[in-house]
Amino acid sequence: MDKILRNINVLRSFECAARHNSYGKAAAELCISQAAVSQQMRQLETAIGSKLFLRKGKKMLLTQKGQTLFKGVQQAFKILHKSINEVRDEGIAGSLSITSTQAFTALWLMPKINKFSAQYPDIKIRVMSSPHFDDLKQQHIDLAIRFGIDVKENKETGLVCEYFGVDPVYPVCSAQLAKTMDFHAPADLLQTWLVSLESPGPYDWPSWFEHAGVKGFEQHQQWTQVNSTDMALNAVISGHGFTLAARYLCIEQLESGQLTMPVKISHPNVVKRYLVFDPNSAKIARLMVFMNWLKAEMQHVSLTEDNNSHR
Repeated sequence: MDKILRNINVLRSFECAARHNSYGKAAAELCISQAAVSQQMRQLETAIGSKLFLRKGKKMLLTQKGQTLFKGVQQAFKILHKSINEVRDEGIAGSLSITSTQAFTALWLMPKINKFSAQYPDIKIRVMSSPHFDDLKQQHIDLAIRFGIDVKENKETGLVCEYFGVDPVYPVCSAQLAKTMDFHAPADLLQTWLVSLESPGPYDWPSWFEHAGVKGFEQHQQWTQVNSTDMALNAVISGHGFTLAARYLCIEQLESGQLTMPVKISHPNVVKRYLVFDPNSAKIARLMVFMNWLKAEMQHVSLTEDNNSHR
């Protein structure tokens, strides 16, 4: 047993393979070959004298003893990780890798990133966009800004999923289009083009029409499909009908008069906002700086929206 503990890399490979249920994914995260992971697992099983994995299709599933070891190894690494980071705090200065949706990065974050950099010039931000729930540990991402109603269910083991607000979704169109056509009732939107995401998730047009009590929307023929909200908003700003969008994504266009909400009936599903990160990260100090800035900016947007709604 002492021999096993002396080779901590084998236990690290075991934890990774067990977490992914895959030797291949473990190899990718650890930057070694799949054959090396397989060999290490054979060595570990020989040293312990018990089978730890069973192959089922493409997956490597844990045996009962494997599950017991996995739980203990995860707890041990968590304690080690936390202790090391406590004595090796990287402080404020340095880099952060952040991921979010294409719409949020293009429409909200990038227009404001200069404001953050002016306040905190020692923090260098690397921004990536993805429509998926990326594996933060495997891709070395420090923070994911995620939206929706199923974020907690898709959170990786060992990461914090911090809720930080909610936003309504409304149908929006260009102010110019609203001047040329009468949009007073929900059914009036069927007079023009409707822009939809190819994968709208819970924020789809049928749910909105049903919520608004509109019948016959299934026969509507004027549809345009895009793969991101920023594309949808660009089309709508140019006068191409309506799209559904969370208010925070288009608040600047609403305030400037480019966009408007002539029918103020929100979608039945709201957008919940979450910050997903490793609480034991050595970058936790600068992560807190960025997250506090982000929450303050989002809070300012929410207050602006509320003030505008009461005018």
